[in-house]
Amino acid sequence: MSVAAGPVTEPQEAERQDAAPERFQAPQGPDEGPSPEEIELPALENVDRMVTGLITGAPPLLLVLVGWQLWNRELHWLDIAIFLIMYLPIGLGVTVGFHRLLTHRSFRTSPWLRGLLGVLGTMAVEGPVISWVADHRKHHAYSDRLGDPHSPHLDHGGGWRGALRGLAHAHVGWLFNHSQRGARERFAPDLVADPVIGFVDKTFVLWSLVGLAIPFGLGALIGGTVDAGLEGMLWGGAVRIFVLHHVTYSINSLCHFFGRQRFATDDHSQNLSWLAPFSLGEAWHNNHHAFPTSAIHGMGRREVAFSGIVISALERAGLGWDVQRISPDRQAQKALTLPAVR
Repeated sequence: MSVAAGPVTEPQEAERQDAAPERFQAPQGPDEGPSPEEIELPALENVDRMVTGLITGAPPLLLVLVGWQLWNRELHWLDIAIFLIMYLPIGLGVTVGFHRLLTHRSFRTSPWLRGLLGVLGTMAVEGPVISWVADHRKHHAYSDRLGDPHSPHLDHGGGWRGALRGLAHAHVGWLFNHSQRGARERFAPDLVADPVIGFVDKTFVLWSLVGLAIPFGLGALIGGTVDAGLEGMLWGGAVRIFVLHHVTYSINSLCHFFGRQRFATDDHSQNLSWLAPFSLGEAWHNNHHAFPTSAIHGMGRREVAFSGIVISALERAGLGWDVQRISPDRQAQKALTLPAVR
């Protein structure tokens, strides 16, 4: 089907069933691409590229400092503790907040928790929340076709060189190429109209800095010195940003190139089991593309998905409701191999 006409919206009440709605499936015509209204270029494109370069380039450079630190002494438990204290909630802000709640509306929650998840996701420094959602909804609308912001399979040439170019584009290159970025008014009008998310979106820089201040404060509080605070900011800030960025980027690149397809989809999405623990369950990516609105991406006994466990816990605690799950019958209809459900 074409997605070129009319605004993209999330499923309404009558459509919120266990089956994934058709809103974000790839268009049927192989030559169909997005309309101009679906693409949004930054107002200051070169400035945007410089800021993106700083955000993506600074953490790897700071890893040189980490290497020097590890060469001169053993790794402290405090470093790992602060890294995990920051990685898990902020990672969940991306996976549970940005992705399953705000992009796909896989469950519902209160305004304060919606705002908190938005803030945590923003601390990942992956861009303002509404832009993140618009790009991801556009990715689902045109997955691995003309219009996909970060497909590794489009116009990169053949052979191993073309494959490497495609993977590089899908991993980080697309961040500097604005030709297919999703228009916020077109792909995220619900969030543009949401005052809670609108505030989080406008205060992106503030929450990004808070995500650095917290590990500094933790390090200084526990270690008792400014040096301990700086070390905490190194591990809970720079290292955490680097790892979380490249885990997220790997979903865009590796999970559309390597792995296993469990369900029939119109794209190259794959399940990549070794990446699932680091991505908190996002790497069950073929499952997700088969059923985009499912809150639970791990659909087999061995497909552990921490984000889905958290959403289920929120549901049991009364903090989340209308959690979308996919019935075994629905899974069996799309399954490529038997047994469909393990």
